[in-house]
Amino acid sequence: MTLCRFKNLKFLGPNKYSEVPDGGWGWVVAVAFFLVEIFTYGTIKIFGIFLLDLKTEFKESNSRISWVVSIAVFVMTFNGPLASVMTNRFGYQFVVMIGGLLICSGTIATSFASSINQIYITYGFVAGLGYCLTFLPTVTILSKYFNRRRSLVVAVASIGESLSLFALAPAYSAVRDKIGWRHTMTLIGALQSIIVVCGALLRPVLIVPRESDSTDADKSSPKELEALQECGHVEGSNQESCLRKENEMIDSYGTTGVSDLKCLKDEKSPEENALLQKGGVKETERTPTVTSQENDNEKQGIKDCSKLLDFSILRECSFILYSLFGLFATLGFFAPPLYVIELSVSHGVERDRAAFMLSIIAVAEILGRFFIGWILSHRLFSGKKLLVLLVCVIIMTLDLVGFTLVKEFYGLAVCCALYGFFMGTISCTHIPLLAEDDVVGIERMTSAGGVYVFIQSFAGLAGPPLGGVLVDVTKNYGAAFYSCAIGMGLSALFLGLVRPAKKGMLCRRGCSKQSALDQQNKDSCEEQNGEQRQADAAAAH
Repeated sequence: MTLCRFKNLKFLGPNKYSEVPDGGWGWVVAVAFFLVEIFTYGTIKIFGIFLLDLKTEFKESNSRISWVVSIAVFVMTFNGPLASVMTNRFGYQFVVMIGGLLICSGTIATSFASSINQIYITYGFVAGLGYCLTFLPTVTILSKYFNRRRSLVVAVASIGESLSLFALAPAYSAVRDKIGWRHTMTLIGALQSIIVVCGALLRPVLIVPRESDSTDADKSSPKELEALQECGHVEGSNQESCLRKENEMIDSYGTTGVSDLKCLKDEKSPEENALLQKGGVKETERTPTVTSQENDNEKQGIKDCSKLLDFSILRECSFILYSLFGLFATLGFFAPPLYVIELSVSHGVERDRAAFMLSIIAVAEILGRFFIGWILSHRLFSGKKLLVLLVCVIIMTLDLVGFTLVKEFYGLAVCCALYGFFMGTISCTHIPLLAEDDVVGIERMTSAGGVYVFIQSFAGLAGPPLGGVLVDVTKNYGAAFYSCAIGMGLSALFLGLVRPAKKGMLCRRGCSKQSALDQQNKDSCEEQNGEQRQADAAAAH
């Protein structure tokens, strides 16, 4: 119980709202996420400006140097479940601040490295772990502050990553030319300490009903009253399922996670009493029958405080299919940033002109993030977000094939623009869309996000080396683009199956069994409730 009460170390107290605010302190969190994007993914993307310096300094090959970024990305994504566990255990603020310290110290330590193996440790493992503990909790808490505007806010805030590639890469390059790569790395590490401040601003959000002088039961929704009335009349084993309905109703008001609300329940907080009064049930007015069952339920709630990662999501076909989409989509991302310049040169484009391809990708990616944020926030697409994402993935697949077909500068520039645009649409939405009911929902997004990026990590580690092997074997840079197109095509297939799976059209046996069980419990409750009403009517006569 003590561990449960102290599991969230908060530097600024939680914000309490009567409903998802779609603003308020969420705008501060959005700015914090923007800065986190700059100094996490943005810094990883611009690490390439140091490759030549590291190669010259340590007399290493390109492949040995490129493993620095691969290790950092792998550690960042592979430890996604760890980030989820620590977030559920200690809270968003504490975890992100620790992550910021790891990033800062790892980057600064890199400037003192005397071999590439040391950089594998300082930047790959230390800073990579910091990236993991920073990015995922920040995007998760931002999603909980917004509902209708969620897609737009996350998309706009995530342009920090693209802005870093477009604006900070030239700036860091100029600084490196003046003071050297080691001092520049120290400067970047010092700037990354801003993440610690951003972490302190991630105040938890707690949804509680408005206080009212009038009878709250009159304002309760029919579903809430029905659930509470059923639980008041049911006896025996069916009472447990009815109590579960009450708990689900209470949990629906909170967006800080299941474990947070369970702990509030154990502590008998005023927020809990307000929630119970919302349903017309006061602490002193519960029936003895319900109380006896509630004691067992409270014991289960204490156990839930230690449930740091919800593995039940692995039993949902929709989540498994969505994770496979993320796995194969990651295989489709790496080729253009790594090989588009060499591909352009192999097609006869001058190297100086080919260097503009990366700038085209960066600008188009910013536009894509704005576009998808505006589209998904429109009411017309409120229930079709996965379909919009699927269209973007299909176009991306065709574009990757197009890289291998065009042979001149302007054709490659168009392909880069399309790649950057749809890269922006996909990269800023694939994690926030976990909060949609078609996937897992906002209540389990913390656990789902950790497992999702963990599955992605294997593609992030294997993708670049796989592309390198194909290029070496075929002596053709187009082979890497074909492999990416295949991966992106498979991701489109799995993404298209997510919504049918959620509706029970796939994995029919498991889904139907659970649905039948829930329906049986509901029918039993209704039957006994009807018998009780008949008995009351007979007694009245």
